[in-house]
Amino acid sequence: MKLHLGCGIRNFGEGWDHIDYVDYPHVVSNDVTKLPYEDDSCDVVYASHLLPYFDRLEVPAVLKEWRRVLKTGGILRIAVSNFRTLASLYCSQEITLDQVIGPLFGRWNVPPVYQKTTYDFTSLKTILTDVGFTDVNHYNWRETEHSGYDDHSQAYIPHMDKDNGTLISLNVEAIK
Repeated sequence: MKLHLGCGIRNFGEGWDHIDYVDYPHVVSNDVTKLPYEDDSCDVVYASHLLPYFDRLEVPAVLKEWRRVLKTGGILRIAVSNFRTLASLYCSQEITLDQVIGPLFGRWNVPPVYQKTTYDFTSLKTILTDVGFTDVNHYNWRETEHSGYDDHSQAYIPHMDKDNGTLISLNVEAIK
């Protein structure tokens, strides 16, 4: 069992359950904070650019819920905008403020929802270890079973330049 949280229109196919607040045909549940699964029932929980939509005070409870459904040894895979990379590109004048605003503040239109926070590796690792995850490390999106589905874990500047651009997504895995 693998969960894709905040999946939007992306359907990873058989072997994945998709959860999003919008009712797409492949979505099986609408609340990523109250997962309809038994404790220790999932092998992978994946959330690409979903976590920043929760306030930092909400995040520990959200992560504990995601951890609850993971089997011992299960993988939590999270992608978020990489504040350190975006700030560095901005400060070196390689990108404009307009190129920073989208990745850091995001926006979904139904209803209008904006991201509430941002992360660097150190801050995300601290939160993950505080709620009980171990072995927090970067992951390479190219080496995942969902690498064929273009999502924000594959966000680059210049846009879509996956060979020569700079990855602006912070992609992190942790183990229960």
